[in-house]
Order: sequence, then structure tokens, then C-alpha cells
Amino acid sequence: MNSLDYVKWLLLSAIWGGSFLFMRIASPEFGPFVLIWLRVAIASLLLSPFLLRSRIRRELFENAGKMVVVGIFNAALPWCLLAFAILSLEAGFTSLLNAATPIFAAILGYLWLKDPLTRWQITGLVIGLAGVMILVSNRFSLQNNSSSLAILATLGATLSYGFISHFIKRNMSGISARAITIGNLIAATLFLTPLMIFHLPETAPGMKAIFCAVGLGVLSTAVAFVLLFDILAKAGATATTTVTFVIPVFGILFGSIFLHEEVTLRMMLGMAVAFTGAALTTKLFPRPAGA
Repeated sequence: MNSLDYVKWLLLSAIWGGSFLFMRIASPEFGPFVLIWLRVAIASLLLSPFLLRSRIRRELFENAGKMVVVGIFNAALPWCLLAFAILSLEAGFTSLLNAATPIFAAILGYLWLKDPLTRWQITGLVIGLAGVMILVSNRFSLQNNSSSLAILATLGATLSYGFISHFIKRNMSGISARAITIGNLIAATLFLTPLMIFHLPETAPGMKAIFCAVGLGVLSTAVAFVLLFDILAKAGATATTTVTFVIPVFGILFGSIFLHEEVTLRMMLGMAVAFTGAALTTKLFPRPAGA
């Protein structure tokens, strides 16, 4: 990547890290269903110019059923789970726990698709899961139902991401990324519309929550996907994967600066261990031959 690509990569990490700040502020006032409906609806509208391309429209119509699956498991379900979780968890902590996605994606790939794992990757999975345990060990208990449910919801979001990454790889390899993105957002919008209607907030959200909801749709979704397309085209999937490891840095930073969230030694230790495991699992670290 050249210097401009690195700037875009860093900007994408910051924008997605900021999504947790936006959700932490807006979700209590809008509710998870309404907030995520706004997110996908705004992004769908802004990215609708892609529909002017005949190839995109053809891909959407020919793969409508697959787009529904992607819309549910790549956007509607995980984003609603995160918006629910962040009602009880800090923005930084939620972004950190969500970064375990590569670990659970590898586990799902092995159990579901029988994708082989090297000894190096298995070591990474064990280390990564240990990092997750460090993160949640002082928060997950039967006595603290709200925190425990929020943690389970966040892990559910990572499982949803893991499932859909394998689904796309197996079933949608010939479809353009732009078609998958706009189809994903339109399908998620349609899927969430009935839930949104029945969960409208009883009182009007404040201006700060409204700005955060708009920021979530415009910056964290529409602009982020445009940046993602560019990075994928110029730097490839490996460079894009590394964004996962930088998002929590910005999530924690923004939560600390704007919401005065505490950054604990346990969080730093858990992050270091989990990221080491995830990096090994995704083969970002150099490995001995045959490992």
C-alpha cells in the first residue's frame, strides 16, 4: 500500500471504531431496532447510485435470496445485537470484544465447513479464546444478568459475522462486492422495517442522539463501505482484515475521550492476548514452514 492507502486504512479503522461511540449514545434513546433501521436505511439511500449500473441490478435480482441471508446475518442481526449489548457495556469494551470475530469465524469454518486448521492456527485459537476469557471473566455471572446478556449478544454478533463470511465465500464468490453491499443494506432495511415500526421510541430522541444516528448511517456505513471498496481493490483482503485489530483501539480511545470510560489493565491484557491469537489464526504473523 502507498501512503494514501494507509491513510484510508487508518480512516476506515477510525470510522468503524467511532460506530461504537455513536451506538452507545444513540441506542438508549432510539432503541436497537430503530437505530439500526436508520443506519441501514440511510446507507442504502446514499449508496443507491450503485443501482444505476445495470450489472449491479442484474446481480441483485439473480441473487435475491442470497442477499436476504447476507442482509440478516451481516447487518440486521449483528448490528442489532451490538446496539442491544451497548446499552449495558461501554463502547470501548464492546468494540474490543467484537474484535474476536476472526477467532469465531475460524471455529465455525472448522466445525461447519471442515476447513483444516494448522497447528499454528489451533494455537492461535486457544490463545485468542484465553484473551476473550480474560476480558469477560469479571463481568460474566448469573448475578449480573444485564452484563452477561450483553456479553452473549456481542459474542452472538461475532458468530453471525463468522457465519456470513463463510456463506459469502462459498456461495457468492462471483458477485461483486458493491452488489453484495447494497443488496445487504436493502435486505436489512426491509427485514427491520416491521420491527422498527413496533419499537418506536415513546419520547423524541435528543439532538445528540439524532446526530449520532445520522453519523452511524452516513460515516460508519455508507462512507466506510466506499473506503472498503477502494482498499480491497488496491491492497487486497489481507490488508483489509488488519482493520479488525485497529477498530478497538479507536473504540477505546473515543469512549475514553468522549464518554470518560475507564481503560483497565484487564482490558489491555485481554486485548493483547486476544489479538495475538486472532493474528495467528488469520495467518497475519509469519509462521515456520509446515506450521
